[in-house]
Amino acid sequence: MARVTAARGRVEVDTMRPCSAGLYGAEADRAASLRGRGRRMGAAVLIVEDEFNIGRLVRTYLERDGYEVLWVRSGEEGLVELGRHPIDLIVLDVGLPGIDGFEVCRRVRASSTVPVIMLTARDEETDRVVGLELGADDYVPKPFSPRELVARVKAVLRRTGRQQLPAEHLSCGAVELRRDARESSRAGVALDLTMKEFDLLSCFVEHAGLALSREQLLERVWGIEFPGGTRTVDQHVAQLRAKLGDALTIETLRGIGYKLVQP
Repeated sequence: MARVTAARGRVEVDTMRPCSAGLYGAEADRAASLRGRGRRMGAAVLIVEDEFNIGRLVRTYLERDGYEVLWVRSGEEGLVELGRHPIDLIVLDVGLPGIDGFEVCRRVRASSTVPVIMLTARDEETDRVVGLELGADDYVPKPFSPRELVARVKAVLRRTGRQQLPAEHLSCGAVELRRDARESSRAGVALDLTMKEFDLLSCFVEHAGLALSREQLLERVWGIEFPGGTRTVDQHVAQLRAKLGDALTIETLRGIGYKLVQP
């Protein structure tokens, strides 16, 4: 089981395409997705975490469970994005640059009842008490299991009545997917997809019209711990294109990755 530690010193960023909200690359796309959808696939979770590796790992595990995820790296950005999007739960780190997680939680509670799960590297009773007294719904000390965090997210959403299950039926053009039955069809005719081809197509349909890097697809479909390289993504996309024919177009974005063109 993977575990998370609060290691510093490594700086990585997503593709740098700035937007007015101060988000970049994939996060800008996620924000646009949340703003543009009248009906989301799953509950929307805002991660406020400045550590790149921790934020990416939490985002990956939540997205694999069907949640819509937006990740920012400061308390100030978190408060801005909370006002911009219909957020169902916040995963909030205590040790943030600028205003810390306690202050963010205090400001959130001044105007919102959105559930908050706090993360901290300090496993002291006084910190837990302060967080809970400020209105946090749960408190998770680092290091933690990302699977346990996802389970806590589900529990808090159930308890607060905000749980939204991811859609089991997806469609795009003539292609339909039933994730609960693992069935796929093109114009009513069954598609013979492998497990990973099915998961890859589900990911493309969920994010139709959005640019997805090979690294993002690798994380979402194969998992962050998958030992293979991005070449496997290219191979599976080629296989998927052959089976879809002209039903859907998966466009290659040079230097970036792929995009499912909306019909």
